[in-house]
Amino acid sequence: MSTGYKGARVLVTGGAGVIGSVLVDALVNAGAHVLCADLKPRPGYFASTVHYIQGDANYLTLDQVGRFSPEYVFHLAATFERSVETEEFWWENYWHNIRLSNHLMSLVKEVPTVKRVVFASSYLIYNPELYSFAEPRSAPTVLSEDTPIYPRNICGAAKLLHELELRFLEEFDSYQFTTISARIFRVYGKHSRDIVSRWIRALVKDPCAELQVYRGEGIFDYIYAGDVAHGLMRLGSSRHTGIANLGSGQGRSVFELIDVLRAHFPDLRTASVDVDVDIDYEAHQASIALLQEATQWQPPNTLEMGVELLVEHYRTNVAALAQDDHEIGVLISSAARKVPLVRSFRAALLNTMQTGKVFAGDMNPECIAGQFADEVWQMNRLSELDTESLVAECRARRITLIVPTRDGEIEYYARARPALESAGISVHVAAPEQVVACLDKLLFARRCSEAGIPVIETCSVLSDLSRAGDVVVKERFGAGSRTIGLGLTREQAAQHAAGLENPIFQPMVAGDEYSIDLYVNRDGEVVEVVPRQRTQVFNGESAVSITVESPSLVQESIRLAHHFELRGHNVLQAFVKDDGSVLFIECNPRVGGASALSFEAGLDTPAWSLMEAAGQRVAPRVGAYRRGLKMVRYSADRFISA
Repeated sequence: MSTGYKGARVLVTGGAGVIGSVLVDALVNAGAHVLCADLKPRPGYFASTVHYIQGDANYLTLDQVGRFSPEYVFHLAATFERSVETEEFWWENYWHNIRLSNHLMSLVKEVPTVKRVVFASSYLIYNPELYSFAEPRSAPTVLSEDTPIYPRNICGAAKLLHELELRFLEEFDSYQFTTISARIFRVYGKHSRDIVSRWIRALVKDPCAELQVYRGEGIFDYIYAGDVAHGLMRLGSSRHTGIANLGSGQGRSVFELIDVLRAHFPDLRTASVDVDVDIDYEAHQASIALLQEATQWQPPNTLEMGVELLVEHYRTNVAALAQDDHEIGVLISSAARKVPLVRSFRAALLNTMQTGKVFAGDMNPECIAGQFADEVWQMNRLSELDTESLVAECRARRITLIVPTRDGEIEYYARARPALESAGISVHVAAPEQVVACLDKLLFARRCSEAGIPVIETCSVLSDLSRAGDVVVKERFGAGSRTIGLGLTREQAAQHAAGLENPIFQPMVAGDEYSIDLYVNRDGEVVEVVPRQRTQVFNGESAVSITVESPSLVQESIRLAHHFELRGHNVLQAFVKDDGSVLFIECNPRVGGASALSFEAGLDTPAWSLMEAAGQRVAPRVGAYRRGLKMVRYSADRFISA
């Protein structure tokens, strides 16, 4: 049956996800012109005709949406946690569920070509007291569109809020589109991390695998992702407005699911882990009468059929099996007090829908960052840790990505990189000789000067400094911001240098100082460059910074990155003189203390590092960052029950 999308222009958010990827493919096959927006890189199997925007849909512009002139909008982009929602999810839910949905519709309502909006809502809106029980039930509660609602968690609350926002917009005659919110039940499918898909992948790897079973009597409405995608298309082309359940209409227990799996894997084993598990028994099933009435269709795949499709997919596609079940452990080395960085990587795991943990690595097991990580790794001094031992320790913790954060360890990880990468552990740093050239401010200046890259004059002997006037004295190695001497006379500079280990001398330059964050992918391509101006500095660290527009800084930074063959995240320091010319000061081949501003502005190092660790390519997108974004750094308190 035709769903009426031939020749239609369709915008899909979250189109690279479990449901979205099937939806985009089905729309293309139906003859639609598709624009897809997603945080993830463009899937390799997408048709070449699909227009793709990689990035946070919170930054979609009216110009981007308006120029495409969509007639249909399928809003699938969202974030959620499959178990108990953590404290970090508070902000994630706001940004990627509440704010994103509001922002998208703020754009869509201004585009006159839009005639239909389809929103992927959730059964989490229904009151859990109606389908969660202290004891197992023999039959499921049938949830219809008239069932009382009381969102189960803040993700469900966000879904309900947007349902109400859509209803609100439909009340105004000035907006010529209709809306439908599909309350989707328990989805399983390709690329998914739900229990059905994870169990199938585990059994394809090991047909005798032992499945850990929680509340086996629990009853759920499992629906195959392909059916959800086609159901959304049919609801989109229907005349029905408001809400509609999208489930299979069949409640099946976990024990029944195991029986279905056993038909394909007769030697599978199970182990009950219900002891001391504080989880209610769910028992729910979707009423799909309204779906059937609105679309003259119902999901065709039973649980048996969906499982068979997935088993066949993973048995014949080894690459998909490895990719979809890949877990990432992230080590933040020398974590100390770097709480924002730990939280950024935890959020990135959530946003990219990857399973894993963030480890705070530090010699101090009580380091502050450890309070915000999944686990603390009390590390030995790197001088006492050989590469073989490092690899073994990482493997024991399933760590596949290392993020160095201290100048003194960058060279160590650069030299260990070949052995780490051979073991499947990514560390995004340049080659040792390039790292050494960056960490040595004198050598860095010489290398830049030889390559014609504008750099501030730097000397190890004060009398060699050619320029007259005030002098800056600093340590040749390391950050050294607290020992720097600024605006000194030559006599004062000599006195200050006597208290330093390896002093270098630079002329005092009139102009504005900038930090430039940049990310270079594994192929040596600069992905993004974000210049930021430090408007307030405290103890040598940025207290207030703002992202700025500076084409000259961006272009010169790209040239420098290519010359030094940088990789991963790097922070450059530079002056822009009164005449507009650029002078580089130094390069720190690591994440900086204020780099979180650039993360927020669109240079998404946490997500890009995770993607590259998972074998995905991060494509260049230079210039897409958000200008005029200000960050204020401050101390905060956290209260934990003892």
